[in-house]
Order: sequence, then C-alpha cells, then structure tokens
Amino acid sequence: MLTDPVKINKTKYSSRQIAAWLWGHHRNCRLQAILNILIGLSQVGLGLLSVDTLRSLTDIATHAKEGSIIWTAVLLATIFLLEMGMHIAHTWISAVLGVRTQNLMQQFFFQRLIKGQWRGIEKYHSGDVLNRLFSDVSDIVDLMTDVLPTTVVVITQFVASFVYLYVMDSTLALIVVISSPIFVLLSRIYFKRMRRIVRTIKDSNSAIQSIIQESILHKMVIKVLGREDTMVNRLEQRQRLLRKQIKARACFSIFSNTLINVGFAGAFLTALVWGLFQLQAGLITVGVLMAFTQLINRIQRPMLDMARLLPIFVNSLTSCERLIELEELPLEEEATPIQMEDNVGIRLNNVSYCYDAKRRTIIKHFSHDFRPGSFTAILGETGAGKTTLIRLLLALINPTEGTAEAYTTSDENKSVAMSPALRCNFSYIPQGNTLFSGTIRENLLMGNPRATTEEMKQALHLAMADFVFDLHDGLDTKCSEQGGGLSEGQAQRIAVARAILHPCKVLLLDEATSALDAETEKKLLENLKQHFAGCTIIFVTHRLAVVDFTSDVITMVRQ
Repeated sequence: MLTDPVKINKTKYSSRQIAAWLWGHHRNCRLQAILNILIGLSQVGLGLLSVDTLRSLTDIATHAKEGSIIWTAVLLATIFLLEMGMHIAHTWISAVLGVRTQNLMQQFFFQRLIKGQWRGIEKYHSGDVLNRLFSDVSDIVDLMTDVLPTTVVVITQFVASFVYLYVMDSTLALIVVISSPIFVLLSRIYFKRMRRIVRTIKDSNSAIQSIIQESILHKMVIKVLGREDTMVNRLEQRQRLLRKQIKARACFSIFSNTLINVGFAGAFLTALVWGLFQLQAGLITVGVLMAFTQLINRIQRPMLDMARLLPIFVNSLTSCERLIELEELPLEEEATPIQMEDNVGIRLNNVSYCYDAKRRTIIKHFSHDFRPGSFTAILGETGAGKTTLIRLLLALINPTEGTAEAYTTSDENKSVAMSPALRCNFSYIPQGNTLFSGTIRENLLMGNPRATTEEMKQALHLAMADFVFDLHDGLDTKCSEQGGGLSEGQAQRIAVARAILHPCKVLLLDEATSALDAETEKKLLENLKQHFAGCTIIFVTHRLAVVDFTSDVITMVRQ
C-alpha cells in the first residue's frame, strides 16, 4: 500500500496566540468588518423598533391605545424596507470587498512561499499547500469579515433585547435566559472536541487533493506500471476515512444542537405560558404579549446563532493553525541585489553539506575554484552531490562547513560570500521540463521581461529551437502545464533559450541536454560556449561528450 503523501501536523496553538495572529492579519479585512458591524447594529435597532411598532399597531387595533393604524402601518412597512436595504448592502459588501480581501491574503502567503527559504516547504505536499491557500484562507477571511462582526451583532442583539424585555417584565426576562448557563457549558465541551475532529477532516481533505494532483501529474507512470486501480483504491480509502470523520462531526453536532434546542424550547414555552397568564389576569395587553413572543425569539435567536457560529469558529481556528504553520516557514534574507560588473569566479573552500543531522553528509570537504570564463563539467554517480552543489552555488542552501564566495577578475583578492543577493548574476537551466503553462513568448519573457521579438528569435536560434518558427502560431504557440504539446527535447531547448535571454555572469546547467541527440547537443554546446564567452559555465552532466567543450572536469564521488 502506498504511503500517505500528507504528513499530518498535530501542532497546536493557544487561543491567545491565534487571536494575536488574527489581529496581525486583520488590517486588510478591517473596512469590511466595520461596515458589517454597522449594518448589523442597524438591523438590531430596526428589529427592536419593529417590535415596538407592531406592539403599538396591535394595541391601536384592539383599542388598548390611541393612534392611527395607517400611519403606524406605514412606519412598520418603512422599517421592513430599511431592513431589506441593510440585507442588500451586506450582500453587496461581501461580494465586492470579500473577494479583494481573500485575494490579498492569498497573495501574502503565496509571496511568503515563493520568497521563503528553499529548505522547509518540502515537508508539505504541494496539494496540501494549495488546500491551505484556498480553503483555509477562505475560512479565515469569512471569520474576520463575517463571523466576528456577526458575533458582535448577535451579542448586542441579545443584550438589547434582554434589557427591553426586562423593562417590560423582569421575571419573564429571567425565565428566558435561564438556559444560558447550560448553553455556555455545552459550548465549552463542544468547542474542545469539535476542534480535534475538524483538524482531522482538514488534513484528510488535503490528503485527497494531494492524491488527485500527484496522480494527474504522474499519469503516464501510473499507466505504464498498471497502477490505475491502486491509485483509485488509495483515493477511496482516504475518502472513506473522510466520510467517517464527517459522520462523527455530524453526530456530535446533532446531539449538541438537540440539547440546546430542547432547552430553548422549554424556556420559550415557559415564558409563553407566563405571558398568557398575565394576559388572562388583565395585567398586559395583546400587543404586549406579541412583543413578549418576539422579544423571546430575539433573545433566544442570538444564542442559537452562537450555536450555529461555533462550528465555524472551530473550523476557522483550525485553519489559523494550518496557516500559521506556513507563515512560520523561514524567509530568505532580503537584500539589495549585488550586480557584479566584471567576469565572475566562484571559490569553494573546504565545503561540506548535510541536509539534516540524521542523514549522511552529501558533500564533504569539497574545494574548487571556478575561474572566471571557465567551462567546467561536473561528473559523478547519482547521489554524489552534483545537484546539491548547484544549490550551494545558487545560495538556496548554505554550507554546514566551509565557505562559498564569489569574486571578479578586477580584484580576485576581494570576495563576497555567496548569498541570495548574488543570484542576479546567475542564469540556470534545471533538468527536466520546466516550462510554464502559457505561450512560448511568455515563457521566454520569464528570462527577460524586456526582451524584444528579435532577441527572442535570436535566443531560440542559439538554443537550436528554430522549430518554433515552423509552428502555426510561432512564439504565440500555447503550451499546457509543463510544456504539454511539446516533446521533452523541444521543451528543453526553449528553457535554454530562456536562460540565454537572462543577463548573467555565471551559467549553471543541470543535465540541460539530456533529451537531445548527440549532434544537436554538440551544436548547442558550441553556441553556448560562443554566446557566453567570458562567462563562467558550470555543467552538471552524465554525458562524457560534454567534456570535449570544457576547460575543467570535476568528478564527484558519493560519500
């Protein structure tokens, strides 16, 4: 059986930590939240005014009070229209500001992921990360812009309605709210248990998305291995677990809500009977009784609303935890790019690297001087540390021992420690298909956003990618995800053209010609050597033919 792609993280954060985190992210949501609170408070005021107006209308109709039925009815209709207007305003604000708020928060986390250190994010499956960026961000935005303002409004409605009823009949008001302590106790029990259940459900949703995404990405491998049923069964197992978790949540919610509703129904009937006895005794009017029943509803409804909001709170707190985990991933140091003017060399001094303390040392006491303008081939068996060396040169990782530094031909004795700030001097061609979905032109512009059409054509010619000119749409030919619609060799040559367009002092190639035939590879290497004359070229490869073009050869050995 295949292992679960998502490692479920059980990290918990205190309510105080989550509250502080929410406040820190509340700035972009503040306008929408304030508007929703103002609209909600207006609805509370209009609701209480409608209760008083309906009481007056009933008393006028039963001759218990003097007044005009028509004008009182007009006032009541106006209040209803204002309430409808408030509801429309709330819907409009949610539609217009809600999407903007969600987009801003997604941009924040996306930016952190893109600008974060290379190490750290790999412990999360990409499907899990996507689930957090969409589902969890949506939950948090709803919490800050809708749920929290609604909570303020609900509490205000409860207090205002209780005070109004207490002024009318203090005994009746106390009877109605007698169920409150029971509600608070049940809410506390509900909150703790539901929080655990919701976390498992969210982790299962992430796992399901990861399985589907990974299966689509590696569809060809799955079909060749004949493991279609294996992946379907794997998905079904996780979905079965999710259904079980959702069933547990539903059962617990039904049980809790039933207890609360029974308590509220009992309080309502008690209050209603009390009011009827008061009416029978001639102590109140029919209008007052109608006001009683409406106020009882307006006191109990906030408590029911809080019961409805509890699962949303729990769900949002779990989403907070999952997003805090992403935000705690270390950021890469930000510094002004250091553009080196002369030809650049890189010097590694006694460098060692280990990905973590429990694993073997990948690179051990490695030293080499990549002289400015040199063309170095790096050979070695799989696992010898060739790709790790590329990461060290790009400052994606830092040596656990030794130093890595860059220098220029103008002053070889003055060196600068390798850092992300020096990355602007590099161009990189990774192994595999690294094209983005979009047109060939858009892919090339990733190398240089200011490149002209003529420069793109020249880069394609140098990259042995003249086939692009024979395509029906030429540079505007669309590629699907990972260069779909192009062969591996074609995609690889477009990636080379993209690197050619990127101004650089050092060119790094990681198995960049693995999909090319020998003749095309030879011509491409000749073009690269000529175009990047004066630049330092470092080529990780298994193909010995590359050696004929190089000035230095390094053979790395597995430690």
